[in-house]
Order: sequence, then structure tokens, then C-alpha cells
Amino acid sequence: MALYWLWNERNGGNKITMQTKPLGRLATTPFKHRQFRLPGKQKTLVNLALLLILIPIVMMIITPYLWMLTASLKERGSIGEPPYLYPTTFDFTNYQKAFEGAPFARYYFNTIIVAVTVVVSRVLIGGMAAYAFTFLKFKGRDALFLIYLSTMMIPFYAIVIPIYLIIRDLNWFNTYQALIVPRMVDAFAILLFRQAFIAVPRDYIEAARVDGASHWSVLWKIVMPMSLSTMLTVAIFSFLFIWNDFLWPLLAANEDKMRLIQTGLQAFNGRYNTEWTYLMAGTVIATIPPILIFLVAQKQFISGLARSGLKG
Repeated sequence: MALYWLWNERNGGNKITMQTKPLGRLATTPFKHRQFRLPGKQKTLVNLALLLILIPIVMMIITPYLWMLTASLKERGSIGEPPYLYPTTFDFTNYQKAFEGAPFARYYFNTIIVAVTVVVSRVLIGGMAAYAFTFLKFKGRDALFLIYLSTMMIPFYAIVIPIYLIIRDLNWFNTYQALIVPRMVDAFAILLFRQAFIAVPRDYIEAARVDGASHWSVLWKIVMPMSLSTMLTVAIFSFLFIWNDFLWPLLAANEDKMRLIQTGLQAFNGRYNTEWTYLMAGTVIATIPPILIFLVAQKQFISGLARSGLKG
């Protein structure tokens, strides 16, 4: 039914009445959206086929972790003895000996300092750069953004030598700044932020600017709170990247007191022998924080990727 307003004048006064008028059969017939549904037997076969595909993939992913956990609980020297994928002995003293064999507390401290600093810098710099590329208008903005994104195609191995020479000239070896400064800015973080900022309604930005808010206030009081899931996604990506980084910490910090968790595991690699049991125990210890962070922030992580248009 269609509604329209009829203006009437009665007894020298104004009166507004509402009347209805049919628009025909098409207007009153509800639209039904047809959904494609498989019959029960075919649906069961499809689900079975998906399980047959996914189960081997899941086993391929978790098998190394099962072997690592089993090896970390075996007695020293029995790493090559079966069973391989499930523990039958539980020698938890391996973890104690791993802590005693290498200063893991120091490695943890160094890695957390570097990771937290890099996460904060990437969120700050990435948010400000994405705001400029999204809401500020200046000549060559889009071209500059494309040039900046093109740096993502340059592998780190191609620029590691120039960075190494710069760090050498600055005399930064075995310092926190050598581990932090080359990782402070990330083009992928700026891309994630920009994709999230595009979805922010421009009315909020214009209203804040009319009220006298500066760009800094708009960014941190309006845009960033509305992109919280993306900010958490950038933080998780950055933390996991730094936690698992190996090549650059190996080059920039060779003193034992400045090693990170991944390079610190080399303490169990001798010239003629490798303590595999203790190495696997140390590896289990090193994988605990990333797993906990992902489990706690899994929902925000997926939501941030979806909001940024980077669905896997």
C-alpha cells in the first residue's frame, strides 16, 4: 500500500489527513528470496568430502607441534625412539634444564621490550599515515600511497645489507635501537588502517572539524576508536612478526645479553652435537605467548581482517 498526504481545508482551517491507495498486486506480494539448498543426502556427502579434505590438512599442520611436544618430554638421548607424535614419558625436568642452559628470562625480556615498542610505533605511525592518505587532500597523494605500497614487494633480504651498513656506521650493534628502528614502520599496517578508515562515515569527520577539532583529535577520538578491531589486528601481526623474527636479530645482536627468543635457542646447537630434547623444550616455551595472544584476541583478529577487506 502507498501512503500519501492530502491537504484539506475545512471550516476555514487547515487539516492534514492521511489516506491509503493500493498500488496493485505486485506491491502487496512479498518478495521471496530463494535459497539454494541441497537435499539431505547430498548435503551429507558434501560434508563428508570436506572432512576428508580438511582432516589431512589439519594433521599436516599440527604434526610438527605434536612431535615438538613429545620430543620435549622425552629423556635425553631418546629423541629418535618411538612414539613420535604422543608422549608416553613426562620428563618435565627438561624445561627446567632448558632454563638453566640458557638465560631464557633475559631472552623473554629483550623480546617483549622490542615487540611492544615495535607494536606501539606501528600503530602510531601507521594510524597517522593512513589518516593522511585517507582524509587529507594533497597533490600526489594516491601516487605516493601506491609507491609506498610497492615497497611491500621488495623482500627484506634485498635491503638487509644497506640496513646492516647503516647500523654499523651508527655503532648500534648489540643495542635495542638496532633491533627496533628498522622495524618501526610497516606498509602492510598502513594498508590495513587505510582500508578501515575508508569505512568511517565522513559526516563524523566533518562534524568534528566544524566543531573545531584538530586532525590529531579526530584521529584519536573518532577514527581510531571506530577502528579498534583493525588496530588490534595490526598489533597482533606486528607482535607475532617480531616474536618469530630470526634473521635481523641474528645480524644485529650477537651478544648473549641482547639476543631475542628465537636466536637464543641457538644455545642448544653445539658445534658437534645438538641437544634436541632441551631445544624442543625451549621451543615449546617460545611458542606459548603467540598461541595465548591469538586465542585471546582471535575474534578481534578476524573482525579486523574482515573490516579491512582482506578476507582469507
